[in-house]
Amino acid sequence: MDAGITQSPRHKVTETGTPVTLRCHQTENHRYMYWYRQDPGHGLRLIHYSYDVKDTDKGEVSDGYSVSRSKTEDFLLTLESTTSSQTSVYFCAISESTVLHGCLLSARKQQLERLRLLCVYPHPGKSRPP
Repeated sequence: MDAGITQSPRHKVTETGTPVTLRCHQTENHRYMYWYRQDPGHGLRLIHYSYDVKDTDKGEVSDGYSVSRSKTEDFLLTLESTTSSQTSVYFCAISESTVLHGCLLSARKQQLERLRLLCVYPHPGKSRPP
């Protein structure tokens, strides 16, 4: 089954100070593409997103990164001069449309079997719900 989206390279080890480019490739022809990072103990954090070819915007953790999108299929994320703080798991995502906010349900087994609901707003600077 084709997922419609791939990222490369799958794994990368490099020296600090070296630029690294990650490629997100899609076959779904979706307008919206996103780059996220996930660090231990954190949820996904938006780095950059694109809402069309050559139209990109910054996310909440964009320092040290740049992006380019010259065609619908590819969205490149460049770590300009790698630092140890950029060691992370990187995720690419696509969608046909976008939302300004959403909620992520994080279920953890705790003493009283409680569920924790955490709302995340992936587009900083955009309108937020009241």
